[in-house]
Amino acid sequence: MNKVLSLASLALAVVLFGCEKAQEKPASKEEAKSVAPKKVERDLESLGIATDDKSAAQDASSGHGGDVIALGTSKLWAFEVRASRDKVEFKAGGEAPIDVWIDGGVGKNVTAVRFWIGAQDAQGSIKAKADIEDGKWHTHVEIPAPIPAGSMLWVEIEHADSQKILGSFDLKK
Repeated sequence: MNKVLSLASLALAVVLFGCEKAQEKPASKEEAKSVAPKKVERDLESLGIATDDKSAAQDASSGHGGDVIALGTSKLWAFEVRASRDKVEFKAGGEAPIDVWIDGGVGKNVTAVRFWIGAQDAQGSIKAKADIEDGKWHTHVEIPAPIPAGSMLWVEIEHADSQKILGSFDLKK
């Protein structure tokens, strides 16, 4: 009983305080009913708790709360890297939820991935270390204020041999 109660408490904490902070409140009760179960399912699966319907957790065509913008695919060193961002208001001082797939997932021998928006040297930007979420690298990247002209999404992949691979993607603002 205590184990079930602990898991339920942990799942509730993840739902309330998880990565979904950028998501807008649903406009209606009907929207809330359709969004909440998917979020709970993703959060439970990320904790290793099985659910019956895996389609919501594995849908790479939608972000935290809806549509995504595909930023493209690039060959970075030996990796095929695909990036996307959630379709949210892109404004200075805001944040952009970013997803990156390395070789279709998290990549072999990848030990860390960092993202930032701005110039290649990251001056005026904040680098964000990504976490593995639903089989890809994910984090919320702060958008610098002011946004430098020509800003890109920069992806730094750290390989197990300590080599760092850097590439960029057009933000498609």
